[in-house]
Amino acid sequence: MASKQAVVGSSVGLHARPAALIAEKAGDFDDEILLSIPDSGEDPIDAASPLMIMTLGAGKGAVVKIESDNTEAVDAIAALIEKDLDKE
Repeated sequence: MASKQAVVGSSVGLHARPAALIAEKAGDFDDEILLSIPDSGEDPIDAASPLMIMTLGAGKGAVVKIESDNTEAVDAIAALIEKDLDKE
């Protein structure tokens, strides 16, 4: 499984708008994409669910781990997490 860590770039963290945009992009892939906060002890969540993304509680500057069997999906989701999606 491919994995990558990304730093949250959105000024409000992974809340409503950023979570919706990330979930929409995750839905473009047929592969399961999982997100987690490293060393939190919490189970990874489904990146295709905006509600689950918001439950991560990832604020600006938080590190998020992205995992999937699809390397392209990991890279695409990591790129979105790192952007300030509130300004788009």
